[in-house]
Amino acid sequence: MRGVVCRHGRLEAVSGVDLEVAAGERIALTGTNGSGKTTLLRAVLGLHRQVDGQILVGRRGCRSAAEWAWRRRACAWIPQRPAAGRFPLLAKELLASSGAPAEAASAAVRLGVGALADRPLSSLSGGQLQRMHLARAVGCVAAGAGVLLADEPTAALDFAGQEEAAEVLTTLPVTVLVVTHDRAMAARCDRTLEMAAGRLREVR
Repeated sequence: MRGVVCRHGRLEAVSGVDLEVAAGERIALTGTNGSGKTTLLRAVLGLHRQVDGQILVGRRGCRSAAEWAWRRRACAWIPQRPAAGRFPLLAKELLASSGAPAEAASAAVRLGVGALADRPLSSLSGGQLQRMHLARAVGCVAAGAGVLLADEPTAALDFAGQEEAAEVLTTLPVTVLVVTHDRAMAARCDRTLEMAAGRLREVR
Protein backbone atom coordinates (compact mmCIF):
# COMPACT_ATOMS: atom_id res chain seq x y z
CA MET A 1 0.00 0.00 0.00
CA ARG A 2 1.32 3.42 -0.96
CA GLY A 3 -0.38 6.63 0.10
CA VAL A 4 -3.76 4.94 0.50
CA VAL A 5 -6.63 7.29 1.30
CA CYS A 6 -10.21 6.05 1.73
CA ARG A 7 -13.26 8.26 2.01
CA HIS A 8 -16.89 7.87 2.97
CA GLY A 9 -18.31 10.79 1.03
CA ARG A 10 -16.37 13.79 2.32
CA LEU A 11 -15.16 11.98 5.44
CA GLU A 12 -11.59 10.68 5.21
CA ALA A 13 -11.61 7.30 6.97
CA VAL A 14 -8.06 6.21 6.04
CA SER A 15 -5.32 8.82 5.69
CA GLY A 16 -2.15 8.22 3.69
CA VAL A 17 -1.41 4.62 4.72
CA ASP A 18 1.89 3.09 3.60
CA LEU A 19 2.34 -0.61 4.35
CA GLU A 20 4.37 -3.46 2.94
CA VAL A 21 3.56 -7.01 3.99
CA ALA A 22 5.93 -9.82 3.02
CA ALA A 23 4.65 -13.08 1.59
CA GLY A 24 3.71 -15.42 4.44
CA GLU A 25 3.78 -12.67 7.06
CA ARG A 26 1.00 -12.43 9.65
CA ILE A 27 -0.12 -8.93 10.61
CA ALA A 28 -2.55 -7.99 13.39
CA LEU A 29 -4.38 -4.69 12.87
CA THR A 30 -5.72 -3.17 16.09
CA GLY A 31 -7.39 0.09 17.06
CA THR A 32 -10.64 1.54 18.31
CA ASN A 33 -13.94 1.22 16.50
CA GLY A 34 -14.19 3.73 13.68
CA SER A 35 -10.43 4.08 13.23
CA GLY A 36 -10.49 2.84 9.62
CA LYS A 37 -9.46 -0.81 9.99
CA THR A 38 -12.42 -2.39 8.23
CA THR A 39 -12.40 0.23 5.50
CA LEU A 40 -8.75 -0.54 4.78
CA LEU A 41 -9.42 -4.27 4.40
CA ARG A 42 -12.43 -3.62 2.19
CA ALA A 43 -10.30 -1.35 0.01
CA VAL A 44 -7.82 -4.18 -0.58
CA LEU A 45 -10.71 -6.37 -1.78
CA GLY A 46 -12.22 -3.66 -3.94
CA LEU A 47 -15.35 -3.52 -1.80
CA HIS A 48 -14.65 0.13 -0.96
CA ARG A 49 -14.28 2.21 -4.09
CA GLN A 50 -13.54 5.75 -2.83
CA VAL A 51 -9.82 5.02 -2.71
CA ASP A 52 -6.76 7.01 -3.75
CA GLY A 53 -3.19 5.72 -3.73
CA GLN A 54 -1.88 2.33 -4.74
CA ILE A 55 -2.75 -1.14 -3.44
CA LEU A 56 -0.81 -4.03 -4.94
CA VAL A 57 -1.29 -7.73 -4.16
CA GLY A 58 1.49 -9.92 -5.50
CA ARG A 59 2.80 -6.80 -7.28
CA ARG A 60 -0.47 -6.61 -9.23
CA GLY A 61 -2.79 -3.64 -9.26
CA CYS A 62 -6.40 -3.50 -10.35
CA ARG A 63 -7.14 -1.47 -13.45
CA SER A 64 -9.66 -3.76 -15.12
CA ALA A 65 -12.54 -6.09 -14.31
CA ALA A 66 -10.31 -9.10 -14.98
CA GLU A 67 -7.73 -7.83 -12.49
CA TRP A 68 -10.41 -7.26 -9.85
CA ALA A 69 -11.66 -10.80 -10.45
CA TRP A 70 -8.12 -12.10 -9.92
CA ARG A 71 -7.80 -10.06 -6.71
CA ARG A 72 -10.93 -11.62 -5.27
CA ARG A 73 -9.65 -15.12 -6.03
CA ALA A 74 -6.23 -14.28 -4.58
CA CYS A 75 -7.67 -12.98 -1.30
CA ALA A 76 -9.73 -15.08 1.08
CA TRP A 77 -12.11 -12.96 3.15
CA ILE A 78 -13.74 -13.37 6.56
CA PRO A 79 -16.15 -10.46 7.17
CA GLN A 80 -16.72 -8.92 10.58
CA ARG A 81 -20.46 -9.59 10.64
CA PRO A 82 -21.06 -12.50 8.27
CA ALA A 83 -24.34 -12.08 6.43
CA ALA A 84 -26.79 -14.95 6.41
CA GLY A 85 -28.21 -13.65 3.14
CA ARG A 86 -31.69 -12.55 2.12
CA PHE A 87 -32.41 -15.86 0.42
CA PRO A 88 -32.17 -19.41 1.86
CA LEU A 89 -28.47 -20.05 1.22
CA LEU A 90 -27.40 -23.33 2.78
CA ALA A 91 -24.18 -23.65 4.75
CA LYS A 92 -22.85 -26.22 2.25
CA GLU A 93 -23.45 -23.73 -0.57
CA LEU A 94 -21.35 -21.14 1.27
CA LEU A 95 -18.57 -23.73 1.64
CA ALA A 96 -18.81 -24.68 -2.04
CA SER A 97 -18.35 -21.04 -3.06
CA SER A 98 -14.77 -21.25 -1.76
CA GLY A 99 -13.67 -23.07 -4.90
CA ALA A 100 -12.51 -26.11 -2.93
CA PRO A 101 -15.68 -27.53 -1.36
CA ALA A 102 -14.13 -30.74 -0.06
CA GLU A 103 -11.41 -28.88 1.85
CA ALA A 104 -13.91 -26.34 3.17
CA ALA A 105 -16.25 -29.11 4.32
CA SER A 106 -13.35 -30.88 6.04
CA ALA A 107 -12.45 -27.63 7.82
CA ALA A 108 -16.08 -27.23 8.92
CA VAL A 109 -15.92 -30.69 10.51
CA ARG A 110 -12.69 -29.76 12.35
CA LEU A 111 -14.34 -26.56 13.56
CA GLY A 112 -17.35 -28.45 14.90
CA VAL A 113 -19.97 -27.24 12.39
CA GLY A 114 -19.76 -29.99 9.77
CA ALA A 115 -23.10 -31.44 10.84
CA LEU A 116 -24.79 -28.11 10.05
CA ALA A 117 -23.96 -28.15 6.33
CA ASP A 118 -27.56 -28.75 5.22
CA ARG A 119 -28.99 -25.94 7.33
CA PRO A 120 -29.79 -22.44 6.04
CA LEU A 121 -27.23 -19.86 7.12
CA SER A 122 -30.06 -17.85 8.65
CA SER A 123 -30.65 -20.62 11.18
CA LEU A 124 -27.08 -20.60 12.53
CA SER A 125 -25.93 -18.77 15.63
CA GLY A 126 -23.34 -16.02 15.35
CA GLY A 127 -20.55 -18.35 16.45
CA GLN A 128 -21.63 -21.10 14.08
CA LEU A 129 -21.80 -18.66 11.17
CA GLN A 130 -18.34 -17.35 12.04
CA ARG A 131 -16.95 -20.90 11.98
CA MET A 132 -18.58 -21.54 8.60
CA HIS A 133 -16.92 -18.47 7.14
CA LEU A 134 -13.60 -19.56 8.60
CA ALA A 135 -14.05 -22.98 6.98
CA ARG A 136 -14.88 -21.27 3.69
CA ALA A 137 -11.64 -19.26 3.97
CA VAL A 138 -9.71 -22.51 4.42
CA GLY A 139 -11.32 -23.70 1.21
CA CYS A 140 -10.35 -20.47 -0.56
CA VAL A 141 -6.73 -21.04 0.46
CA ALA A 142 -6.91 -24.61 -0.85
CA ALA A 143 -8.26 -23.18 -4.12
CA GLY A 144 -5.23 -20.92 -4.48
CA ALA A 145 -5.75 -17.78 -2.41
CA GLY A 146 -2.41 -16.50 -1.14
CA VAL A 147 -3.73 -13.76 1.16
CA LEU A 148 -6.24 -14.02 3.99
CA LEU A 149 -8.04 -10.88 5.15
CA ALA A 150 -10.06 -11.37 8.34
CA ASP A 151 -12.14 -8.77 10.18
CA GLU A 152 -12.68 -9.67 13.84
CA PRO A 153 -12.83 -13.41 13.06
CA THR A 154 -13.10 -14.45 16.73
CA ALA A 155 -15.60 -11.82 17.92
CA ALA A 156 -18.62 -14.16 18.05
CA LEU A 157 -16.75 -17.11 19.58
CA ASP A 158 -16.28 -18.30 23.13
CA PHE A 159 -12.78 -18.59 24.59
CA ALA A 160 -12.18 -22.11 23.30
CA GLY A 161 -13.48 -21.11 19.89
CA GLN A 162 -11.20 -18.07 19.82
CA GLU A 163 -8.18 -20.25 20.50
CA GLU A 164 -9.22 -22.71 17.82
CA ALA A 165 -9.84 -20.00 15.22
CA ALA A 166 -6.54 -18.30 16.01
CA GLU A 167 -4.72 -21.60 15.56
CA VAL A 168 -6.34 -22.17 12.16
CA LEU A 169 -5.76 -18.62 10.94
CA THR A 170 -2.13 -18.39 11.94
CA THR A 171 -1.06 -21.80 10.65
CA LEU A 172 -2.44 -21.50 7.13
CA PRO A 173 0.35 -21.14 4.52
CA VAL A 174 -0.72 -17.64 3.44
CA THR A 175 -0.14 -13.97 4.13
CA VAL A 176 -2.56 -12.86 6.86
CA LEU A 177 -3.92 -9.40 7.68
CA VAL A 178 -6.35 -9.69 10.57
CA VAL A 179 -8.33 -6.95 12.30
CA THR A 180 -8.67 -7.98 15.92
CA HIS A 181 -9.20 -6.86 19.49
CA ASP A 182 -8.18 -10.33 20.66
CA ARG A 183 -4.78 -10.10 22.36
CA ALA A 184 -4.16 -13.83 21.99
CA MET A 185 -4.73 -13.56 18.25
CA ALA A 186 -2.43 -10.54 17.99
CA ALA A 187 0.27 -12.37 19.99
CA ARG A 188 0.33 -15.14 17.37
CA CYS A 189 1.09 -12.64 14.60
CA ASP A 190 4.51 -11.48 13.45
CA ARG A 191 3.68 -7.79 13.75
CA THR A 192 0.97 -5.70 15.38
CA LEU A 193 -0.11 -2.42 13.80
CA GLU A 194 -2.50 0.10 15.31
CA MET A 195 -4.87 2.42 13.49
CA ALA A 196 -5.99 5.68 15.05
CA ALA A 197 -8.00 8.34 13.21
CA GLY A 198 -7.22 6.65 9.89
CA ARG A 199 -3.46 6.54 10.39
CA LEU A 200 -1.27 3.50 10.89
CA ARG A 201 1.66 2.89 13.23
CA GLU A 202 3.58 -0.22 14.23
CA VAL A 203 3.43 -1.17 17.91
CA ARG A 204 5.14 -4.59 17.82
